[in-house]
Amino acid sequence: MATTQLTAPVNHAAAQRMKNIRTRSSTVLGIIFLIIMLFPIYWMINASLQPSGNTLSASFLPLNPSFAGYEKAIADQGKNLVTSLVISLGTVVVTLAIAAPAAYALAQFKFRWISWALLAILIAQMIPGVVIANALYAAYNDLGLLNTYTGLILADATSAIPFAILIMRAFMMSIPPSIIEAARVDGAGQVRAFVSIALPIAKNAIITAALFAFLFSWSDFLFALTLTTTDEIRPVTLGIYQYLGTQVSNWSAVMATAVLSSLPAIVLLVIAQKYIAAGATGGAVK
Repeated sequence: MATTQLTAPVNHAAAQRMKNIRTRSSTVLGIIFLIIMLFPIYWMINASLQPSGNTLSASFLPLNPSFAGYEKAIADQGKNLVTSLVISLGTVVVTLAIAAPAAYALAQFKFRWISWALLAILIAQMIPGVVIANALYAAYNDLGLLNTYTGLILADATSAIPFAILIMRAFMMSIPPSIIEAARVDGAGQVRAFVSIALPIAKNAIITAALFAFLFSWSDFLFALTLTTTDEIRPVTLGIYQYLGTQVSNWSAVMATAVLSSLPAIVLLVIAQKYIAAGATGGAVK
């Protein structure tokens, strides 16, 4: 009996030590993986501050930072950054204008064809972008939408709308039907109930869908390459691609452009991270 009483604390202490070791090991591995993932970002920033413009001879730390690369990047790519911003904001507006009512209808209305509509949305999400780009090129050529903001906004929206519908529908399905019914009893129509009740409740999902629509458009390269044939309208992704050919000896300008093009995504993700978490999981539990 005494032996058993002495052994129990020893076993508990050994188990606690093993748990602490596993926790420390997981922490160390997590830090190592984080460093590996963040190192390319650090090197991009470091290379953008090198005065020589040569990444091969760059020091590990920017001891003598130079902002000449940023000056050249803004001078050469500033217009392209503005173009990408206009296209991305336009894509967000078009995406939400179409996806929000569609998600509300698919979540609140009970029709037999809704399952088929969801299947069609999933299939649309799986169509390769190059197929859509080639089809749009032929259509845009006939409609005169090549090299236009409208054409690029509509093209980017084709990628964002299906995803936005699925995100917002999952959230709107968690809205109690009694709230909508109470608004209808008070005299509100379907549109009024949607605007005054559903949209405010689904704020997190809407912000999440808007953010991803912005990121889809901001990082688009395929549609920009396929649907623009002149330099009049050139998103920054295409600008960086064409920039490489003329700036291979001045990598600081190239990396500075990459840093500037990454800032909007980083800022938006930091600001909206709590809305993303709530919007992505809001429809998981009713």
